[in-house]
Amino acid sequence: MPSPIELATNTWQTPITEEGLNAVKKLLKRTASKNISVSCHQLKSRIRTELLWVVGNRDKFNNEGIVAVNYTKQDKFIGEINMNEIYANTKKQPLDQHLFAVGVVAKEIMTEFSSDETLQRSAQMAGFWHDIGKLEMHFQDWLNKELKKKDLILELPENGFHIEGGKFSWEKYPTHNEVSVLIYEILADDSNFSRSSKKAIKHAIYWHHAQPIRKDPITTLIHVRDRLKGNDLEKLINKSREILKKVSQLSDEYFNKTLIEFKVRDSSELNGKKLPKYKIYETASDLAGYQSQIKDSAQENLIRTAVITADRLISSLSYNELQNYIENKKLGYFAKKQLIQDSRLNQHIKTCLNGFDKKYPNSERNEQQVKVSKNLADEEINIAVLSGPAGCGKTKIALEWALNTDSKQILWICPRVAICQSLFNDLSGGEYLPNATIEIHTGEFKYTNKQQTDIEKEDFKLNIKEHFKGDIILTTIDQIINGITTHRNVSNLTLFMNSTVVFDEFHEYALMAGFNILFAELIKCKKIQQDDKKVPNTLLISATPNYYFVKEFLGISDDNIESISSFNDKNYQIEFVNYDDKLENDRNLFYQKMDKNSFVISNTATTAQKSFIKNQGSENSLLTHSKFTPQDKKDIFEKMISSFKENGNHQFDIVRSGPIIQAALNISCQNMISEMAPAENILQRLGRLNRFAECNNATLKIALTANIEGGILKGVAKLLSINFQWQSTKVWIEFLQNKLENNNKTTITDLYKWYQEFYETDSCLKKIEEDFLNALKDSTKVIKHNVFEPKRIKLSKESTIKIKKHSLRGNSRFVQMAVYDAKNNKVLNEYLKEPITLGIDEIANNEDGDALYFMCKKHHNLIDIELYKVKANTRHKRTLYLEKSRDPATPIYVSYTQKDLENIDGLMADDEAIYYIKGIFQAIGVMAISKLKDE
Repeated sequence: MPSPIELATNTWQTPITEEGLNAVKKLLKRTASKNISVSCHQLKSRIRTELLWVVGNRDKFNNEGIVAVNYTKQDKFIGEINMNEIYANTKKQPLDQHLFAVGVVAKEIMTEFSSDETLQRSAQMAGFWHDIGKLEMHFQDWLNKELKKKDLILELPENGFHIEGGKFSWEKYPTHNEVSVLIYEILADDSNFSRSSKKAIKHAIYWHHAQPIRKDPITTLIHVRDRLKGNDLEKLINKSREILKKVSQLSDEYFNKTLIEFKVRDSSELNGKKLPKYKIYETASDLAGYQSQIKDSAQENLIRTAVITADRLISSLSYNELQNYIENKKLGYFAKKQLIQDSRLNQHIKTCLNGFDKKYPNSERNEQQVKVSKNLADEEINIAVLSGPAGCGKTKIALEWALNTDSKQILWICPRVAICQSLFNDLSGGEYLPNATIEIHTGEFKYTNKQQTDIEKEDFKLNIKEHFKGDIILTTIDQIINGITTHRNVSNLTLFMNSTVVFDEFHEYALMAGFNILFAELIKCKKIQQDDKKVPNTLLISATPNYYFVKEFLGISDDNIESISSFNDKNYQIEFVNYDDKLENDRNLFYQKMDKNSFVISNTATTAQKSFIKNQGSENSLLTHSKFTPQDKKDIFEKMISSFKENGNHQFDIVRSGPIIQAALNISCQNMISEMAPAENILQRLGRLNRFAECNNATLKIALTANIEGGILKGVAKLLSINFQWQSTKVWIEFLQNKLENNNKTTITDLYKWYQEFYETDSCLKKIEEDFLNALKDSTKVIKHNVFEPKRIKLSKESTIKIKKHSLRGNSRFVQMAVYDAKNNKVLNEYLKEPITLGIDEIANNEDGDALYFMCKKHHNLIDIELYKVKANTRHKRTLYLEKSRDPATPIYVSYTQKDLENIDGLMADDEAIYYIKGIFQAIGVMAISKLKDE
């Protein structure tokens, strides 16, 4: 490319024949000097030219015969300049073509999301205006300098193109999306849109890129205007109008209609106008207040996602590809081509169902499942809900429903990783879909059933380009929520909207802080999509759907709920046993030695751990909870499934567990002990009791504390209260006791009838609503503190930060710890092979007496890493260590080996250390040594 050159001040324009043009060329060859170069282009269409020849120094032009113009002596307006010189990105896409194409494709994508024409027009409008701020003079100067570099950025960066470094860096200067909102506010005539639509359009324009982190943030349109240093705002607006007129002309040629109108506002009207907020929820007094906010946020999610997806797709095209799609009016075809799924999933499901028919011919069970799956696929249903007790074949029904709705790809969403693992084992098995591609995609695991030969699953991870490509994708709610809370993963929402979706065990979201509201957003997105569809593409599955959550909060009517009865007619004996949860001996039911074929389920991992340690020498038992290393989780999970599945090997007699075992695991026992819990938890746990109807009598003992009658809340009762489950637990236990007053034997069928009746009893609903509204209030706080607008920060190339600063599931950090031998009561001279994560509240809950405090004082004497040698006071070190421990390379040490402790001439206090405990036969997991020594 040439150095800066000057535009000619005298130019002419005239029609010319080919002979005349050749004469000009010959004349130029005779008269042109080494400082003069001329390129000739033939106008193939209004937006496309073709280079014919160059006379003079070819190096003055790029390969397309275009010259980079940096200045002119004349004050030329944008309308007088070749539009090919105003770029949107380093692909050299002309800005007007880029804006037009993104608007068109955004509308096409929104058409797949919703039949609502207002939403479609809103997405199109946001697309037309989203990058108009790139017209700003400093951005164009910076972009042209980028174009001169040898190594051009040909792929769209995650955060788009922004001025990097220098006087006009985004750290002090508005980003192009901020300028775009300003120009839209001043220039756009959006009078035909409603208030919520206008808000959503500006939200999409602003949030189509992540927000930069600045010391002095830009929060209002006045801030944007005042920081546009060096720009004449009036000229910028005039230039913007000229570009957008070109966009409008393109729409005239493409659609035969004008789609952009102008209405200039005075900049004084900007006073008090703030830049769009990302996701804000306010506490409401009733459900309607939350539902209104959820509706607005869901619409903003869809429009923003459509614009970002369209922007990324269009930016991936070359200059010529974009022009061809516009010239041939193929943008709609291009958009749909990106969303089309080619799959043999239906054939795989047919093979699976034929197998069940052959294995169980003329089976009443099969007939009932077929009937329910057809009813769920009824075209009158919007969001389908399957309510069925444990063991009724909900997975098979879901597959048949997917076949009836002509699914191309199933996104199977679970509340926990353990449920994904269990489903992966089932669906990959010979009875279901061994020949389909089953993918598991969670924070811990990313692999498919096609990569298991000679490869350990935990050692194999899919290449990022292969993510979310399976016929069935098993993932957690976290991965999908990332699509509406981040910029990086916004494509997950596109996948969500474009797929058949199954929410398994969805009832768990009802009281999960933050998740209940964001799950409702996702359901609202699907309801918007389903308003005009012939068949539903979203199925909610649970044995315990929590009818208040479904009907009152999610707004799903009875007509959308299909139930199936249990095929298990065996008797269940239910007993209520009083116990003192402060005791840790045989007077406490949970610490007693258990009979064979028993599951003992407590509400906390600690109770399961301590009762397991007490009995590990006399029981042939397994311990499972959430506080293990990934490898130990996998090993224990596989042993538990092998031992307690249908026709299992019975290698173990007992399972002691936290709540992790209660849902979706295809395992069974004959005897169960459960701590008191809400209706959903009790019935879910019951789903693991005599699941395969192998014995005539099964016993469930529900342990009740004295607090069930009232008084000061302590122990289990306090934990239930903190989790907004106490009032609903009390009324459920009272309701169930009344039903069992004359006979403690019942059947699964009766229990689920009672469960439905429970949600139809006004006195019970009042307490359920009380807990739920308190949970929603807490959710608004959790969202406020953990769901922030997408941020863009500068990271060094060496940065390996792995954990987000904020998470709905809690604030975690990587930790390292020593291993403790519970059999011999001593610390071993070994650390975990790899760091694991713990919540900050576990490792830094007391500035003068926690594991982090000890590390700040002593660690620099032990580990030779510069980070730990920083000279600073304890408070500064705490802040530094907490920040750096989001990286597994620099974890927080919560305990030390005996050898290391001797080197610093001291022992770590009992109430500070957290160890990884090893038992006699298996790992016990993460545990504070102070809790262990209470034994």
